[in-house]
Amino acid sequence: MKIALLGYGKMGKVIERIALERGHEIVLRKSSADSYDGLEKADVAIDFSVPDSAVSNISACFATNIPVVSGTTGWLEQYNDMVQLCQEKNGAFIYGSNFSLGVNIFFELNNYLAKMMANVKEYNVSMEEIHHTQKLDAPSGTAITLAKGIIENSGYNSWTMDAPKAGEIQIDAKRIENVPGTHMVTYNSDVDFIEIKHVAHNREGFALGAVIAAEWIAGKKGVFTMKDVLNLI
Repeated sequence: MKIALLGYGKMGKVIERIALERGHEIVLRKSSADSYDGLEKADVAIDFSVPDSAVSNISACFATNIPVVSGTTGWLEQYNDMVQLCQEKNGAFIYGSNFSLGVNIFFELNNYLAKMMANVKEYNVSMEEIHHTQKLDAPSGTAITLAKGIIENSGYNSWTMDAPKAGEIQIDAKRIENVPGTHMVTYNSDVDFIEIKHVAHNREGFALGAVIAAEWIAGKKGVFTMKDVLNLI
């Protein structure tokens, strides 16, 4: 399979290595200032760029009829526009706030725990995420996905990085050198607390999941998520 890499930073280079190890060919390595020459040769594109480039990268893929997997976070106010454009162009699109196989299982565990805790009023939920200092957005896209999972399965209605009001989930975002990604969801009461936690040891898991998603979406049409890729119920 021929892959275009849209974004060639640290993550792009790890994705490249894993894709090559799995027998794929890289036909484009695009940094922000580069052109899209070579995109038309790809079977699928993987976008791990920066928030300001994500929409143009994804749009270019739809215009070229190239399926696209995007793991760039920080641009989601335009996500629905990209879904609509994908449908108009009869394209193929997967967005994931985190492509790690373990994190996507963690998402499902988070949803299930939120359902169980919804009627146990003695507990208050909070979240913490830690990433490397080069991460541009805060809170992380993964933390936002976790918060949305809790909101959809409980009485909470929003999240905040400030002191929480009633119905708000507090997210504490920390930036520490050389931390690939840590996420914790804690339900705390006067007598105990329950915590679920995911710790990434390195970038390998994110990159492998993105390549697996690219392999899965090649030849398909529509808007999908990692739940489709991993067949998670």
